[in-house]
Amino acid sequence: MKQIVHKSAIPLFAAAAVWAAYALLFPLYRLPHFLLAAIASAVVGVMAKALCKDVVEEVPEEPERTGDEALDQMLEDGRNALAEMRRLDEAIADEKISADIVHLQQTSEKIFARVKEEPARLPQIRKFMSYYLPTTLKLLRAYEQAAAQGVSGENIDSTKRRVNGIMDSIVPAFDKQLDGLFGEQAMDISTDITVLENMMAREGFSDDPLHTAQQQNQTPPEEEGGVTLQL
Repeated sequence: MKQIVHKSAIPLFAAAAVWAAYALLFPLYRLPHFLLAAIASAVVGVMAKALCKDVVEEVPEEPERTGDEALDQMLEDGRNALAEMRRLDEAIADEKISADIVHLQQTSEKIFARVKEEPARLPQIRKFMSYYLPTTLKLLRAYEQAAAQGVSGENIDSTKRRVNGIMDSIVPAFDKQLDGLFGEQAMDISTDITVLENMMAREGFSDDPLHTAQQQNQTPPEEEGGVTLQL
């Protein structure tokens, strides 16, 4: 939410009224009266400002658009899901469930940020966005509703117990979804490291025993002209 501060105009009007009233009673063209009018208007303006507080208005911020309709829709759905997670975290008193919600929120934020950074990965989270995320929120709402009853019963306790249990599987599932978005990067880095290690070993910049042994076993090329004539 973005805050807009509306300052009250009453202090200005009050200060102006002092000038007008003083001008009707005293000659402002005389320096002492001018100074007294200025002091009086300043005092009245400060008092009016203390009494008339600024009005702060909260308005929703315009979401950032990327130009990609599918990506923008994903980001909007993600913002709504994160807002719902924050609400559920505040509404649910259970410390374990609350901690799980915070973890899911943080992981989801990283997932959305990763896909925003590389939109080509959007297909990798389609099922996450269409099923896993909304279903998780549905289960947490069910827990919230059951916990809000304030009584113990077979159905209420069963709902809370089952949701609590499934969270132990949902949390690592969200983590795996995030980890999967870095699969290609991990492969590229592994390839780069392997190539770098080989080059450093060939140039003698590392103590790799395998490449050192290979260098020692290399036979130097024969010199041109294999026949020697002796007189």
